[in-house]
Amino acid sequence: MTIVRWNPLREIAAMQSAMDRFFDDSWRSIRSSGDALMLDVHETETEYRVMTSLPGVKPEDVTVSLNNDVLTITAETRQEVMPENSKPLLMERSYGKIMRSIRLPVPVVSDKIEAVLENGVLQLTLPKTPESQPRQIPVRVQPSKN
Repeated sequence: MTIVRWNPLREIAAMQSAMDRFFDDSWRSIRSSGDALMLDVHETETEYRVMTSLPGVKPEDVTVSLNNDVLTITAETRQEVMPENSKPLLMERSYGKIMRSIRLPVPVVSDKIEAVLENGVLQLTLPKTPESQPRQIPVRVQPSKN
C-alpha cells in the first residue's frame, strides 16, 4: 500500500477543470440546440409585442397559435440538398423544428393578432382585450347635505 500525501490544491484544480467542462458543454448545448426559440416580449397598456429571430425561415414554415392565453410559435428550418459528390467538412447549423410557448398574463383579442416576418425577424402584435386594459374611472362630486 502506497501512502499519497493529500494535496488540496490538486483537488481544487480537478474540481475547477470538471466545472469548466460542465459549463462549457452546457452552454454549447443551449446555443446549438434546435428546440430553444429566444423571444423578446414587450408590453404596453394596449398590447403585447413579441419578436424572435428566424433567419432563413420561410413564412410558410412558421405557425403561430393561441390557445387558452398560451401563445405558441413553431418554425422549421430545412437543410439544403447538397450534391452527391460533396463531402461535409464542417456542419454547425441546426435544422428541424423549433418551438416556444408562453402564457400571456391577460387575454388578447385573437382575431386581431398580427404576425409579420421581415428580414428574418418575426414580430407579433397581440392587442389586449378592452376589459384587460387600464381605464380611467371618473370621480364624481357628492353634493353636500346641509
